[in-house]
Amino acid sequence: MEIRLLKPDDANMYWDLRLEALSNNPEAFATSYEEAMSKEDPVREVSKRLADPDSFTFGAIWDDEIVGMMTLVLQDTSKLKHVAHLIGVYVSPVVRNKGVGGQLLKKTIEKAKEEGYIEKINLSVVTNNESAIRLYEKEGFYTWGTEKKALKMNGAYYDESHMSLELSDE
Repeated sequence: MEIRLLKPDDANMYWDLRLEALSNNPEAFATSYEEAMSKEDPVREVSKRLADPDSFTFGAIWDDEIVGMMTLVLQDTSKLKHVAHLIGVYVSPVVRNKGVGGQLLKKTIEKAKEEGYIEKINLSVVTNNESAIRLYEKEGFYTWGTEKKALKMNGAYYDESHMSLELSDE
């Protein structure tokens, strides 16, 4: 298993995994599969995002395929520059419970520290995703709030836990 920063050339591979994520775990993402499929040129859009200097997307590569992903989004305003956001997290069922999420998270935290000015990483996770919450807590994230009815899908509501990791306290 290789954990590496994804490049614009990885856009097709990333997009395939993104569609898998939206199909397999629709409750975990704000975008629906249908919304994603309706985009005009999604691979080009992904390629541009992977080239953006204000975000870092890591991929877990196994047998030349991407099986996990995690994105760290940086802020560019002076008052928010110290806070990054973790988004777009997904690990394919074929490699779940094999430490892939932990490897991605460690690499992402390491990258945030390397930047030198990020003091905190924030994320939101649906409250019923207990394995993800355990993973984040294991790395030092703490829950600071719960948003009731954060997402609504097919008439069902999903609450989200808001979590943070203070990098400066480590």
